[in-house]
Amino acid sequence: MPGRPARVTYPGKRKQNCMNASEFAKGVAAATGMSEAEAKKAIAAVFDQIVDAASKGEKVSISGVGKFAVMDRPERQGRNPGTGEAITIAASKGVSFTAAKGLKNKL
Repeated sequence: MPGRPARVTYPGKRKQNCMNASEFAKGVAAATGMSEAEAKKAIAAVFDQIVDAASKGEKVSISGVGKFAVMDRPERQGRNPGTGEAITIAASKGVSFTAAKGLKNKL
């Protein structure tokens, strides 16, 4: 397409460095002897439990991996980047992840 810049790729920053859900399920299936379908169901169940606990405000700690916790973000002042006008950013909640020592040591 004329006028469109060429796609730039950076060494070491390829999309292949990101594992998708299907690849994750294949790895779990290979490690456990499950079928891929069973692994996908098990992975979905794990993440459903994390989401359910987070929605209730509970922490989830997985030994050797890390801790998921709900954090409150208070209301704060910000700026509209387009106009520079001061705006109020509403309070919100988010989920934080803190890596466990075992995970940090493997990095």
